[in-house]
Amino acid sequence: LLGINLGTLGFLAEIEKSGVPDALDSLILDHYTIESRMLLEGSVYKKSGELLKSNIALNDIVANRAGALRIIDYELRVNGEFLNRYSADGIIVSTPTGSTGYSLSAGGPIVSPMASMIVVTPVCPHTLSARSIVLSGDDVVAVHIGSGRRSEREQAFVTFDGDVVVPVETGDHVEIRRSEKTVKILKISKISFLEVLRNKMRTN
Repeated sequence: LLGINLGTLGFLAEIEKSGVPDALDSLILDHYTIESRMLLEGSVYKKSGELLKSNIALNDIVANRAGALRIIDYELRVNGEFLNRYSADGIIVSTPTGSTGYSLSAGGPIVSPMASMIVVTPVCPHTLSARSIVLSGDDVVAVHIGSGRRSEREQAFVTFDGDVVVPVETGDHVEIRRSEKTVKILKISKISFLEVLRNKMRTN
């Protein structure tokens, strides 16, 4: 993949839209390097254990509420062990590449894209103490959809890179781990991630 910035921050993007012709020249001349980025693999299960959907994501897998603007409970388990319960709009589980996307907007940390980590960030948690959690790339994260404020059955969605959407409800869960697959990212410029980060932080 070759990232082209069509938006604003564009951490993942290698070039700006105006630089496409020069980038194509560099590709033709083999003036590039390749970076390997980790992917997440998510499997969505019904309460009964039935598998609803499996897919992969380069940026993030998100569990978030559907319908009315109200928080619901999410139970977070890591390697089968209970970690925390959040009352929030949603939970973002991102790769290092995705740490500069939705996770960053929700207050998550910036992680070097070449790292092997999983970042868990609650979205608008109804608490003063909720923080993002950075886990090993070898951990398995499960997000269980809980009930609403009055113990009501709630509807939610699990999304993969904001593209594939799987409807879920209270009692269902998504199990997330590092995928065996990776994505190859083309690097044309010799600008380091730290330099990109420094420039983005200075101009935005």
